Amino acid sequence: MHELAEQLLTYLRATWRNRWYAIAFAWVAAVGGWIVVYKMPDRYEASARVYVDTQSILRPMMAGLAVQPNIDQIVMMISRTLITRPNLDKVIRMADMDIRLKSPEAREQLITSLSKTLTISNAGRDNVYNISYAAGNPQDAKRVVQSLLTLFVEGGLGDKRKDTDSAQRFIEEQLKVYSERLVAAESAVTEFKREHVGIMGGEGRNYYQQLVAAKTGLSQAMLDLQEAENARDAIKKQISGESEAPPSLLDDQQGPVIAANPEIDARIKPLQEKLDNLRLNYTEQHPDIVAITRTIAQLKEQKQREAKLKKPGPTVTQTQNPIYLQLSVSLTEAEANVASMKARVAEYNRRFNDLKASVNSVPQVEAEFTQLTRDYEVLKRNYESLLARRESAQISGDMESNAKVMEFRVIDPPQVPATPSAPNRLVLMSMVLLAAVGGGVGFAFLLSQLRPTFHDERRLQEVSGVPVFGSVVMAWTESQRAKRKKGLMAFLLSFASLLSAYAAIMAALMLSAARA
Repeated sequence: MHELAEQLLTYLRATWRNRWYAIAFAWVAAVGGWIVVYKMPDRYEASARVYVDTQSILRPMMAGLAVQPNIDQIVMMISRTLITRPNLDKVIRMADMDIRLKSPEAREQLITSLSKTLTISNAGRDNVYNISYAAGNPQDAKRVVQSLLTLFVEGGLGDKRKDTDSAQRFIEEQLKVYSERLVAAESAVTEFKREHVGIMGGEGRNYYQQLVAAKTGLSQAMLDLQEAENARDAIKKQISGESEAPPSLLDDQQGPVIAANPEIDARIKPLQEKLDNLRLNYTEQHPDIVAITRTIAQLKEQKQREAKLKKPGPTVTQTQNPIYLQLSVSLTEAEANVASMKARVAEYNRRFNDLKASVNSVPQVEAEFTQLTRDYEVLKRNYESLLARRESAQISGDMESNAKVMEFRVIDPPQVPATPSAPNRLVLMSMVLLAAVGGGVGFAFLLSQLRPTFHDERRLQEVSGVPVFGSVVMAWTESQRAKRKKGLMAFLLSFASLLSAYAAIMAALMLSAARA
């Protein structure tokens, strides 16, 4: 630490030996710097503040119905991309600055200068922006700020309308394309169904599901047929047993009386009623209607044959027996039920055989139909989604046109500045003085290093490497001491004069600023 202090003291002594060079350098640098600062042209800064209100009451009300872009992000993007070459060219024309331009090179230089000096920044609050510009002419500064403010407001509203119109045009174009593709897909599906009618399966059921359903239906129909035949046979046995019943169970009237064949008539009557009821709900091709019609026709043929053969029917006593009549009606219904079950079994058997015969063609047809319907459903979903988006875009456009979704409010309009904002000569003059003094000290230190001297024995011994046995002390005379004192006073007076000149300049600048 002691050695460091001694070395620092040595440097100070060496610098002090060149003090006149330092004060001369300081004077020259200070006077030159002050002249440069004084001659710097004044610049007037105009600024404006604008607030962008993005909190519209319509935004929460139209949520889900209209497309709502991020307004804050849009405003931030506009503010960052506002100072572009096309916009600066517009600013030059709007501010009438192009009148003074003599050549394209001058215009390029002005655009470059504007891009460096024009600023738009966030004021530290939500959606409050500052626009500022400094120029030598205060009127130019105001017009430039006003022009840029106009572009900022119009750009925000215009870009939104352009985006909405572009989105609507794009959606309309896509709707036309999807409409044509959807019509083509619908025609393809319709034509495919027409070509493969009779092979296509039911809705939501493929070939194998139809085959299993046909087999299950056939098994159930055969079981129902067997049950119906068993019930019919049981009734026949009961009728046979009733016809052999003892006379005490019959009516008192005896003797066979040939009727018009009441048994067949009794069987035809319920069948006809059942047929009438079925025709109210089904067509003539229904299996039950076909079976009952066939049974009625067979009974009528049987009646005609018996009438020709004059086959005796039941006796009067039997026809008057209520149990016999009831069993006859039940037998007729059972026969009709058996005939219906036989027709159903035949129909299911035909369907099952047809499906088995088309085991190779139906799956291929179904696969092709599935592919067609899949493409059609995708196109239909996209088309419906585009329709919904078109309506949303239309509502968004109407909302932007008829309502203030984003409102620009000018807080501080641009004003002509009364005093120049730059340069700050008070600060610059002080900085010139400090730089001049510092430069003088540095210049003196540099000279001391270029022309080194030794102030003690130790330093001389370290540099030369030769032992120092003694030193001769300088004996100053009175005249020399007086001369040294005068030199010191002159140095201090020079430095004080420099400070006085600085003080006078600062006072003059303050007085000039106060008058302005």
